[in-house]
Amino acid sequence: MPRKHHDLKTETEYYQAVERGDKTFEVRKNDCDFQRYDMIVLSEVVNGIPTGRKLEPMEVVYILRGGVFGIASDYCVMQLRPA
Repeated sequence: MPRKHHDLKTETEYYQAVERGDKTFEVRKNDCDFQRYDMIVLSEVVNGIPTGRKLEPMEVVYILRGGVFGIASDYCVMQLRPA
């Protein structure tokens, strides 16, 4: 199965946490059918307005799908690592 590439927007607080290496996961509505080995590129936004900053691509290495542990069934938690 080929990898999908996802360009996702994220607010500054969370963008900077990923940039520093403090945050290695994303919690997202799973409306894109995220899969292991997909590539994620995060773009910084401030109040929804793009700043033009993007992080290097990251690979999805694990997915915890919703419906368990209090995570809504249409959401997922993805563990990311630099590609």
